[in-house]
Amino acid sequence: MNKEIKDFHLPRWNELPSIDLYIDQLVSFLEQYLFGYIKNDNEKEEKIITKTMINNYVKHSVIKPPMNKKYNKEHIASLFVIFVLKEVYSINDIKRLIKLAIETSAVEQAYDRFCSELEKAIRIVFAEKNYIKNSKLSQEQYILRNVVQSFANKLYVQRVYLKK
Repeated sequence: MNKEIKDFHLPRWNELPSIDLYIDQLVSFLEQYLFGYIKNDNEKEEKIITKTMINNYVKHSVIKPPMNKKYNKEHIASLFVIFVLKEVYSINDIKRLIKLAIETSAVEQAYDRFCSELEKAIRIVFAEKNYIKNSKLSQEQYILRNVVQSFANKLYVQRVYLKK
């Protein structure tokens, strides 16, 4: 497993900026963590995250509108989840999955659990191991585990087989 994969990390809730960000700052912050792990749908576009994408998520009510053109921690956390999951799920499916997560936990807990599970899934998949089903998991936790593993599996195939 290469160092980049082994060191994959999404910022936890308490690592997210404590001040609200303007959209340019938001794009830079997200790209700092996601560059190299997600791809842009538009091959001609160099950036993996654009202001237009974020504005579309607001327009389609995937995330709440910014306050005074500034994005808070909840926006940032939601966008990390959206940009990771859009690699394998439709936007409507992502909306449903986010709703499920925040119905069963506080936003902070749901986001931190997503980050931990995603990092673990990527390490497990790249180590060519399998998850062991833990019967103590709730249905929501088991769904989350499968959701993040789908991303990790796609990333593995792209990096190892397709060499992207």
